Amino acid sequence: MKLPRRRFLHLVAGAAALPTLPRIAGAQAYPTRPVRVVVGFPAGQTIDIVARLMGQWLSERLGQPFIIDNRPGASGTIATELVVRAPADGHTLLMVTTGNYISATLYQRLSYNFVHDIDPVASVDLSPLVVEVHPSVPVRTVPEFIAYAKANPGKLNFASAGIGNSTHMAGELFKMMTGVNIVHVPYRGSAPALSDLLGGQVQVMFDLMPSSIDHIRARELRALAVTTRTRLEALPDIPTVGEFVPGYEVITVGGIGVPKGTPAEIIDKLNKEVTTQVVLDSSRKAQGFGEV
Repeated sequence: MKLPRRRFLHLVAGAAALPTLPRIAGAQAYPTRPVRVVVGFPAGQTIDIVARLMGQWLSERLGQPFIIDNRPGASGTIATELVVRAPADGHTLLMVTTGNYISATLYQRLSYNFVHDIDPVASVDLSPLVVEVHPSVPVRTVPEFIAYAKANPGKLNFASAGIGNSTHMAGELFKMMTGVNIVHVPYRGSAPALSDLLGGQVQVMFDLMPSSIDHIRARELRALAVTTRTRLEALPDIPTVGEFVPGYEVITVGGIGVPKGTPAEIIDKLNKEVTTQVVLDSSRKAQGFGEV
């Protein structure tokens, strides 16, 4: 999987040398104290796991603790607002998810402008989703699921990690493209949603691969399809939704952002360290993060 590196920002041409030197020196010293990494979802979700792995790497490389601060709620908007209001000095980072882009589209009265108020640092994760059902649902393929849902309109509940979350939008896209009537049940995070799916309180979920793959392999859940364009090596026998619903494709994006105005040298330093870690992390592919 190739993750695009954020282009380096350059100092304004013609800037005087003396004012530039303190900025460079500050970037070289960065970080000067513990760094807070704000995650807009509960502990244990995919983006939280990614943040903790990344934080450990950055702590080792940069010599300061990178502390994970979980601020769940409103599909990540609470966490994003906190980071937007933080000092633009590189000591507060945001774990960016697909939910940030969805929220920017859905909500007209956010107290911030995500594209304008958050500067991107690096891409750290592309995660596939998997369409999975509780074993009590008498289907084994996507066509069987569509037929069963149409024969039982409104009787199947699909769980998500919250309204506007990628796990919600993936389900709504499936409904729109297939014409099935399944009922959305939002939760405060994927962990409680997955727990109720395992318990049979809900029947369907469009969940991120990393949090569900162990349950699928243990046959506690039945995977019908993955949401990527091509099949995954982690689940080679599981087809894609697109094989039965042409054009269907969903991939979630994870990255790191900082408050607008963070010095370019600090952004570049973080980008270099994060990108190096992503390239070296060969275990991602085996856990379902890999080539999509």
